[in-house]
Amino acid sequence: MSEPSYLDTDSGRRIAYHVTEGRGPGVVFLGGFRSDMEGTKAIHLEAWARATGRAFLRFDYSGHGQSSEDFLDGCIGDWAADAVAAIRALTVGPQVLVGSSMGGWIALLAARAMPDKVAGLVGIAAAPDFTEDGMWAGFTEAQRTALTETGRVELPSDYSDAPYVITRRLIEDGRDHLVLRAPLALQVPVRLLQGTADADVDVSVALRLLEHAAGDDIRLTLVKGADHRFSTPDCLAAIEAAIAEVLERAG
Repeated sequence: MSEPSYLDTDSGRRIAYHVTEGRGPGVVFLGGFRSDMEGTKAIHLEAWARATGRAFLRFDYSGHGQSSEDFLDGCIGDWAADAVAAIRALTVGPQVLVGSSMGGWIALLAARAMPDKVAGLVGIAAAPDFTEDGMWAGFTEAQRTALTETGRVELPSDYSDAPYVITRRLIEDGRDHLVLRAPLALQVPVRLLQGTADADVDVSVALRLLEHAAGDDIRLTLVKGADHRFSTPDCLAAIEAAIAEVLERAG
């Protein structure tokens, strides 16, 4: 594993990243909640970019991976700001944003913040508004009370022995960045990929996003049996195909 480079942002956070030089439009991978840029999809797409001569950027949000800050201090607004800063500073021209899970939400926020830098979007089990519709909506009254009174609540994780710690700041900041409650115009090619066996992001989320977003070139592909990781060889090939189609349509 090669050592990353670092970007010091105006917010004072230090963002770890890897850039692959190549032709544009480039591709930017946006990871999920508590994920990092060393995951299967990010590494696979970097190899794909090198093989095809495409510019590519992967990075860690603050509090994730090799970037600065503590994860529990972060929130959706911070991570979206990290993405905007990285894309502005480290890429040339419009980019295709590939967002996995929470990264799908971050991609939508980035597209809203800087439409000039976005040539297209690919969502992989995209999870817009998950802090409100997934976390808060699913909390028991006891969990809501704990969050309000202590500022945090612990949830079991399917991916590690350590629990998910959800902070009040994460929930409250998430409400300031919801994208499914107001018009969502996406005037670029958009491809959404969703597994039917995803235990973390239900198919209904993908259908809601498809219905809510306004645009002339938005398509959803359901992959029967695929789980939230969406990292089998067939799933990785589907991601490649979606990116290639968006790149072709983006010109």
